[in-house]
Amino acid sequence: MVKKGIIIINMRCLPFDKLRALLVNPWIHDFSSLNLWSSPLGLLRVAENLSQFESEIFYIDCLKTIKNKSYGTGKYNRQQIQKPLVLKQIPRKFCRYGITPDEFQSQLKSIMPVDIIFVTSIMTYWYTGVAETVKEVRKLAGDTPIIIGGIYATLCPDHALKNTGADLIYEGSAENGLEAVIRNFGLRLNKNSDKKAYYKLGLSQWEFAPLLTTTGCIFSCTYCASKLLNKDFIRKTPEEAFSEIEELFNLGIRDFAFYDDALLTDSDNHLKPILKKVIQKGLTVRFHAPNGIHVRFIDNELAMLMKVSGFKTLRLSLETISPERQRLTGGKVRTDEFENAITILKKSGFTKKELGVYLMYGLPEQSLNEVKEGVKFLKSLSVNINLTEFSPIPNTKMWNELLAKGIISKNIDLLLTNNSVYYYLYSGYDLRELEKLKLEVKSYNAS
Repeated sequence: MVKKGIIIINMRCLPFDKLRALLVNPWIHDFSSLNLWSSPLGLLRVAENLSQFESEIFYIDCLKTIKNKSYGTGKYNRQQIQKPLVLKQIPRKFCRYGITPDEFQSQLKSIMPVDIIFVTSIMTYWYTGVAETVKEVRKLAGDTPIIIGGIYATLCPDHALKNTGADLIYEGSAENGLEAVIRNFGLRLNKNSDKKAYYKLGLSQWEFAPLLTTTGCIFSCTYCASKLLNKDFIRKTPEEAFSEIEELFNLGIRDFAFYDDALLTDSDNHLKPILKKVIQKGLTVRFHAPNGIHVRFIDNELAMLMKVSGFKTLRLSLETISPERQRLTGGKVRTDEFENAITILKKSGFTKKELGVYLMYGLPEQSLNEVKEGVKFLKSLSVNINLTEFSPIPNTKMWNELLAKGIISKNIDLLLTNNSVYYYLYSGYDLRELEKLKLEVKSYNAS
């Protein structure tokens, strides 16, 4: 944890001995953004942690979706804002995604005062959205402690402390030390019950439910931060995972998005028993796997269980068809394994619309021809193609390699690592050729 100054412990008198806590999902500042099953699950875990104490928990979602598309996805409202100077050369509009500042202030006024405020964070290059959120909260919260947690806070704690205006940066999960942090601000906590699931706390109405049945990953891809965020690979029991699905189903949820980084690992003892239970109980649900699943673990039984249980969205990780780059970036997939998995999935009834494949471009030393060959290969398999810009993540192996080669500096503004920016500045591609390829892929996906 990174603190600002010294915290003086001085027990505050709370009315009725109840802690009033506000949880905020902050704005996004970016060139584009959609809600593709995005939910602040870490922040909701904070709510679950607080629920065991005498507390009143308030939640403001600055990213409330205003227009639903399908299966729980949707569009955010947006307001064009001044583009940061460092992004001036990028020929696109820069926007705030989410509710308006007036809406935010109105919600804050209906809640204040509170005793402590938690703000989550996701992408490291979205830090200006977090900073604006904190600034708006301060207008009413004064010196109320503001704590920032989440992915950005964990990966870049010093940067977050310097650039967001928070009082404390919380690294890691809510289960590890949150109670001590609250007490160190001089706030009293009176335990009165067991933890309650976030969806039982009445914080919001949910269009879909995020599912995290495992944390961590068995692979160590050079461009990924999973091992930095969760050093160990830990999973719930199939019984625990199914119980959560069933409870949410009984509350009316029909769309479920798996957030696991390694969902298919040891599926005989994990995912298969979960899906068999879903089928046995007759739950009519729609499952989505947006995080890029590992195709080498797909077999005939698993593919059939996924189809019968209700998987509607599968995002498969390929990233590149270069054998050498596959090996150098972590070895999680080979092209022949990928092709075999597609054959199995299609035999089980999955269609092109349901099968999307992540193909990266802008990786260090990756030519545009390599990307074009990847597109050609995926077309031959008749699957949807999700072209994905490479974005360097602080402290990953690939980040450190870029530093060592002098391609980026340790003082680089994180705004320049935005996936919409990095390839534009650093890939060396003919941007007209790249745009032509994107249009080609868009047309193919729509066919």
